[in-house]
Amino acid sequence: MSTIDNFTEFLTAIDHPDHRERTREVLKWVRETFPKLDAQIKWNQPMFIDHGTYIIGFSVAKQHLAVAPELVTINQFTEKIKQAGYSQTKQLFRIKWNQAVDYELLKEIIQFNIDDKVDDTSFWRK
Repeated sequence: MSTIDNFTEFLTAIDHPDHRERTREVLKWVRETFPKLDAQIKWNQPMFIDHGTYIIGFSVAKQHLAVAPELVTINQFTEKIKQAGYSQTKQLFRIKWNQAVDYELLKEIIQFNIDDKVDDTSFWRK
């Protein structure tokens, strides 16, 4: 199992201290809530993997923290994402730096991916 330490270099590179701390909090929460997930950096982004398959990834932008759970999951949770006040694209949703993190929604999304991909053998959904 990997730890949040896998993300130290990524976090250190975030210039804005508040953004760095918010990102650290979210990554730590995922790590603690889903300890069986493997924490990795791929494509310069922190992500969580289960039995070799992608579960969720994060990236940092000037205005927001982007959460990328894959298209199937975005489609499954579109209404809840909108209700949380987050904007979205086909592949991700954005939590603005001044918005609260809806950890219950995040938990539902991650658990959905774990359950939905339990038998997957590839990194990405096919």
